[in-house]
Amino acid sequence: MHMVITLIKGSNIDASKICFENTKAAAISSFSKVIKFITDLKGIACQIALDDFGSGLSSFKYLKNLPIDYLKIDGMFVKGMFEDPLDNTIVKSINDIGMKTFAEFVENDVIKEQLKRPVIDSVQGYGIGNPPPFN
Repeated sequence: MHMVITLIKGSNIDASKICFENTKAAAISSFSKVIKFITDLKGIACQIALDDFGSGLSSFKYLKNLPIDYLKIDGMFVKGMFEDPLDNTIVKSINDIGMKTFAEFVENDVIKEQLKRPVIDSVQGYGIGNPPPFN
């Protein structure tokens, strides 16, 4: 864990431009270590996103204890929000928490337009653009 912080500090990279994604599974497996690591990363200005938010009944419990910057809304709700009113309500409810939100699985223009109504902060998916080749 400290190697990551050492590498960032030793580089010319602006740490505030880096956002680490943390899954709930990783947070649960070693909660106290994850909290310390997140706190250390935030101490050098990195941002933290909680990935796949909403994909488990205990998701809201972690909001009170994890010092995160973004909620990354689980793609299972995002990709179904046009056809399923419940998915649409879940996405809006997560957005209404008041934290910055990030929607994954934005696969087409219909979903992208739907996400303008709850005013999601950031989006990713093939409806936004294909991933560039890694060279």
